[in-house]
Amino acid sequence: MALGGGIISNVLLGIYPPVNLTYLPYPLTAIAAGVATFVFYRFFNNAGKPLIYADAVGLGAFSASGASLAYSVSHNPLLVTLVGAITAVGGVVRDLLANEIPMVLTREFYATAAIIGSLTYFMLRLIGLGDSTSALVSMIATIALRFIAVRFRWELPRRVISESAGYMER
Repeated sequence: MALGGGIISNVLLGIYPPVNLTYLPYPLTAIAAGVATFVFYRFFNNAGKPLIYADAVGLGAFSASGASLAYSVSHNPLLVTLVGAITAVGGVVRDLLANEIPMVLTREFYATAAIIGSLTYFMLRLIGLGDSTSALVSMIATIALRFIAVRFRWELPRRVISESAGYMER
């Protein structure tokens, strides 16, 4: 399911068939990662923070690549930002199939980092920087935000609906 976000992004951008299904290295890498996870699951269960930080690197890379792809199709800021974020948080499909709560649906500062990183890509392109520089800075921004969020335990606010009162509490 490592390809979920990229496939959804390709479909949203009208790229048929999705590149993740036609360019062989992508599915082979996903299969290899799945096999490695299956074989070394005990290590991954005990990895804790290093695995979270490695995930942040993936979040940054995928948000930058999704934003770059969207920008190549349209210079619309909403499209670039959302496709970048969708590409990055596509692991939701994997989480659901693994019967886990997707991180993007928790209070974690996760999808927000991808949104800010994707928007950073767009803004850098808007002021005239090239694709590679914009993608690199965007990736670094996303990773840095996620690292900081993990380090300082940033959480997003949420509303809780009180059943007895019939209104939302903060």
